[in-house]
Amino acid sequence: MSEILQNYIRGAWCDSVSGETFDNENPAQRGSVLNRAQASTADDVDAAIGAAADAFKRWSRTPVAERQAVVSRFLDALASAREELARIVSLENGKTINESRGEVDSALLEGRHHLQQMSLFAGDSAPRAEGNVTAWEQFHPLGVVGVISPWNYPMNVMCRKTLPALLTGNTVVFKPASFTPWSAVFMAGLFQKAGGPAGVFNCVTGRGSALGNQLIRDPRVRAISFTGSTEVGRKIQRMAAEDFTRTQLELGGKNALIVLADADLDAAVEATIKAGFGCSGQWCTSTSRVLLVPAIADAYLDKLLARCAAMRVGDPLDESTAMGPVAGPSQFEGIAAAIAKAKEGGATLRFGGVAEDATGYYILPTVFDGVTREMSIFSEEIFGPVLAVSTVRDLDEALAWANDSIYGLSSSIFTNDLAAAMRYVREIEAGMAHVNIHSGFKTPELPFGGWKESGFGLPENGKTGLEFFVERKAVYVKGQESGGRSQ
Repeated sequence: MSEILQNYIRGAWCDSVSGETFDNENPAQRGSVLNRAQASTADDVDAAIGAAADAFKRWSRTPVAERQAVVSRFLDALASAREELARIVSLENGKTINESRGEVDSALLEGRHHLQQMSLFAGDSAPRAEGNVTAWEQFHPLGVVGVISPWNYPMNVMCRKTLPALLTGNTVVFKPASFTPWSAVFMAGLFQKAGGPAGVFNCVTGRGSALGNQLIRDPRVRAISFTGSTEVGRKIQRMAAEDFTRTQLELGGKNALIVLADADLDAAVEATIKAGFGCSGQWCTSTSRVLLVPAIADAYLDKLLARCAAMRVGDPLDESTAMGPVAGPSQFEGIAAAIAKAKEGGATLRFGGVAEDATGYYILPTVFDGVTREMSIFSEEIFGPVLAVSTVRDLDEALAWANDSIYGLSSSIFTNDLAAAMRYVREIEAGMAHVNIHSGFKTPELPFGGWKESGFGLPENGKTGLEFFVERKAVYVKGQESGGRSQ
């Protein structure tokens, strides 16, 4: 019998109120069962919110240094569990073992940044004197925070949201994606090892939107941090508005890579492979559109197709695998349908497509050429290893096409022309602009968030990663003007 994963509520492991579970499938093996997770209901979410609300008063008054100590112990436990957790992520998500190790490393890098940034952030409220009036800005945690994380980066995104929330004195109810409950429960175990007080962090697994809706609509929950599709993000925003619940929404993307005539083509192709096919194209900052000027279009495509042909697609736990399966059946079916639609719409399939007779949910690295702005593949987010390649006249047209999107998350350009690069930086309509770097590159010191329909609310990481989770209070204290001195 497969292991049964439990919820983590009020510092204890427990089954769902209903007693129901659901199967956790390995996407590399159709029909497999890695383990079973709790099919929680609104009752379980209510219990988790109650635990977090009860713990908030004490945790919010805990000195910053003590909160930092808990997070530091968590990060130490995470570092020690790097290999075990990477294997879990690969098994239930499908990304390669090397990509999963990179996810753990990214979570550690970002977590340590937030840990250090919290000391500076707390210091911002130091008093300032002006005449006999002392004034300062004081930060207060919001209360219970709901974290709804995606399956593509199941533990890194959770850390990026949860650690700043805890450091600033909030308590958390974490609802992971149903594709990846194992990594979520494992992370809850690391919080338990870190010695956080009961109820400060709670984890509830389940399928469907019912759990998320319960979390969003409960007036005890004062903020929601969500990563997922724009469609779902829009629904969350509508529900959250009823109670003025604060939202941080990291949503979809259709990220463009521009390649100019003077670009290093080998570097541009390598960046395309990394951002286009890493995590099987299932990251929000993936490159999904490539815009080429005529002078280098054929040479670039020749190099790109040769690299695609050399990629090994297969078992994500094999160290030599370059790309694993997509995350599950619904993801596979959606990508397959998008590929068929692109063919019907007139785009030319140059490489890839659905892997025939595969044991898992495998899509090959897929490249379409001859893509125009009118085609669905140019505008619709596919969230898979599918590239839409277009030829444009020049930088003017490249920028116009790149900005022709409801999304504005990330972008990239390859050129050795400084003037062209700086014009791109000024004019690209995206929250992240990369010059001679792939579109998925980020550092925790800078904000991570999108424009247009790619994001809403204060972005993650940077200073705003902490600022999202606090209320501000301006304090003014006038001193006594008598000559006497208080004893």
